[in-house]
Amino acid sequence: MEENLIAAGSSISPPRSRITIKEIAKDLNVGLHSVYRMLDDRIIPGIKLGRGWLVTLHAYGEWKRTCGTKTA
Repeated sequence: MEENLIAAGSSISPPRSRITIKEIAKDLNVGLHSVYRMLDDRIIPGIKLGRGWLVTLHAYGEWKRTCGTKTA
């Protein structure tokens, strides 16, 4: 039986769970300042950590898929 476990110290990276501000800017074809403004204005979902932002791929993907509208 084969198990899908990642051994400690393995060079295999776990799947990404975050997206960077630069990646968002490139994806939306806007500047970094625009992305930061959208995060500050709560248009794009994110969590402010100190001076930086954390945006999960899941939240960003849902936001893009629904054009930012709230779903029930």
